[in-house]
Amino acid sequence: MLTMFRWLLRLTVGLIVLMVLSAALVWYFAVRSLPDYNASYRVEGIIAPVEIVRSTENVPHIFAQTDQDVFFALGLAHAQDRLFQMTLLRRAAQGRLAEIHGAVALPADDLARRLGLYRNAQASLEVQDPETRAALTAYAGGVNQWIRIVNDGAMGRGAPEFFLFPDVISYWQPADSLAILKLLAASSTDAAADEIMRARLSLAWPEHGPDILARTDVPADLPRYADLFPGARIGMPERSISPDAARAPLSYLRPGMAMGGNAFGAAPQRTAADASLLANDLHSKLTAPSLFYLARLELASGGVIGATVPGMPLVLSGRSPGLSWALTPTDIDDADIAIEEVQPGNPDRYRGPDGWTSFQTRTEVIRVLDAPNQTVTLRETLNGPVVPGLDPGLRDVTPIGHVATLRWTGASQQDETMSALMGLMRSGTAEEAARALTRVVAPALSVTLADDQRVTHLRAGALPERGPDHPTGGALPSPGWLPETTWQGVTSLAGAFETPARGISIATEEPADAGIRRGRLERLLGDREVHSRDSLIAAQLDVVSPAARALLPLVGANLWFAGDPAAPGTAERQRQDALNLLAEWDGAMNEHLPEPVIYAAWMSALQDRLIRDELGPLSDDIIRLQPGFIDAVFRNRRGAARWCDIVQSAATEDCATIARQALDRAILDLSARFGPDVTSWRWGDVHQARHLHPGLGNLPALGWIMNITQSISGGEFTVARAGLFGSGTQLFDAVNGAGFRGVYDLADPDSSVFIISTGQSGHPLSRHYDDLAGLWRRGEYIGMSLDRDLARAAATGITTLTPAD
Repeated sequence: MLTMFRWLLRLTVGLIVLMVLSAALVWYFAVRSLPDYNASYRVEGIIAPVEIVRSTENVPHIFAQTDQDVFFALGLAHAQDRLFQMTLLRRAAQGRLAEIHGAVALPADDLARRLGLYRNAQASLEVQDPETRAALTAYAGGVNQWIRIVNDGAMGRGAPEFFLFPDVISYWQPADSLAILKLLAASSTDAAADEIMRARLSLAWPEHGPDILARTDVPADLPRYADLFPGARIGMPERSISPDAARAPLSYLRPGMAMGGNAFGAAPQRTAADASLLANDLHSKLTAPSLFYLARLELASGGVIGATVPGMPLVLSGRSPGLSWALTPTDIDDADIAIEEVQPGNPDRYRGPDGWTSFQTRTEVIRVLDAPNQTVTLRETLNGPVVPGLDPGLRDVTPIGHVATLRWTGASQQDETMSALMGLMRSGTAEEAARALTRVVAPALSVTLADDQRVTHLRAGALPERGPDHPTGGALPSPGWLPETTWQGVTSLAGAFETPARGISIATEEPADAGIRRGRLERLLGDREVHSRDSLIAAQLDVVSPAARALLPLVGANLWFAGDPAAPGTAERQRQDALNLLAEWDGAMNEHLPEPVIYAAWMSALQDRLIRDELGPLSDDIIRLQPGFIDAVFRNRRGAARWCDIVQSAATEDCATIARQALDRAILDLSARFGPDVTSWRWGDVHQARHLHPGLGNLPALGWIMNITQSISGGEFTVARAGLFGSGTQLFDAVNGAGFRGVYDLADPDSSVFIISTGQSGHPLSRHYDDLAGLWRRGEYIGMSLDRDLARAAATGITTLTPAD
């Protein structure tokens, strides 16, 4: 027995030693990939010495003698900090994620291949202007130089994630940057997803289903979808969107999760310092690291500073000495679904305007990790590629014997958007910027410009031209064989400046008739006659929900202070306590308050109760609160109160009854999670910002290390947006939000402030992996100056590049 004990002790000690040695070995190789920001390198591809000056927050300030050398250094800096993220974005655009992630990434790869993102990017390279092609080539050279430095110096493969994925790090190509821009363009539109959902609602309840997504720019007399396609199945479709779709780390193209943003500014006559002010926040899926990366470039046209996206040599939003610019996606219908009839007995032909026509067909092989390679047949028609995986609900609206194709402005192979954005970055005046933006194709953008004299706004992008006899106006999938459904061409949105009459400019990605955040900004900015940088920051961080302020008086009209006080501990007393809190609430979605969680749970339960009896499982795919729909129901606009009656019950329910039942349901669910005391509930307990690592975020152990989770204020309809997209116990997770915020003050440009949602580095062992996340959560910013001497004085590291020759 003693001998056995001794051997067990030795074995335990040996295992502990082995674990410690293994952990030390893992730590050693992981730390090897941390870049040395004070190093000097002799490199090929530059003509004169270059300095990359790192600030305390790890923001690179790049100084060189030529623009090409600046872009070379930006590529190297991006690769130093975000190489794994860059390669993942490239793979997503190429349709090659399955090579490292296995079969789980096959749907994403299949869709990227069918959309032709990389193929169209390669074709578009030839139409970029010479300056942009030179910048793309120099940028690729910088990325590749860092890859060579990593390989030659055995620097841990450049990022610790590469040890876990059998990924051969291919050299960067100029077309790779264009492909990432194509990927962002595809992520910036929900036009096709809205068409598909509208068609599914029409099939579920032909008379009134589409009312849920009603918009003033969509005709109210749309045809029934079943009348367009008699073979379409009428009835309740099954749920299509996975409950975990928003948290899927590889879901770059997600229906209902388009990118967004706010841009607003004040002209000199409305500011305390008689100089323009401009604010911008760009909304994206919350990832670790953030999609955005702060940088300062010293170009021949002057210094520029602001938000970049690793993989592209662009400052998307930022400022130069005399001009500031802010971008948001603009809400246009830039895509259509065309339903094509396949010839019976011959799946290689479809019905075109002139009769049966052969598909354009090619095959591609998708390599899959630890599984057989998949050969996919890609087919195209005159309307565009066949895209069965574009949206999970597409199968519900595609009749038997038909396939769905996509018309999208971003499918152009003559896309000069990269050149347009490069021209914007180099512009010294608003007029120069406007000329550059005429070449934007996709994504369609709202651009706000501020200079010393004014704040102006314009739109840029390609807008489809549909004929007046189009049967659906682009609001529903339409028969692809009808000549009247064919686009008559595309027109540029670029036009004259829109100079606001009162000196306040506001733009969001919201529909013109449902601009809830836009309306809140109009009130915040309009109520003040004179603005400062701090007032724009306050507006940018505003967490008051206009939707809550509008809906609660309507929904609770017959419930406020109704009945005698109930006994403590009863369900009725809980309801009274909750209503009393909401009655005195100002709509602030503060993480420390109970009112936001009561409101959010109530509205979620109410919308579900209103639509589930008519739509069945399809109601699970209505992933966002629809304030306009609830408002119409409780005002009985066009008879919308019909939604309050539960069709399966014998009684006729009114809206007050449904509102009370929904509140009781919400309180019951919250009590089960947080206890019966409604005053102890906190919005921050359920509203968590989850910054997921796109490669390792879903792994149980590594996800705990790589992901960043924070309780935050705000909500879906607040200016400080923290979009909701969840299910079950994570119903109120914030999965998207302002990945970048900036406020630019032209009176004192060096007082302009910036922030991203995580940190500059993508290396989990770097102190810059999440050092900005706490500031972002608290609504704080960092300063970034164009003053060369100030940047050097505050430097924590200077990387020097010298020509190899």
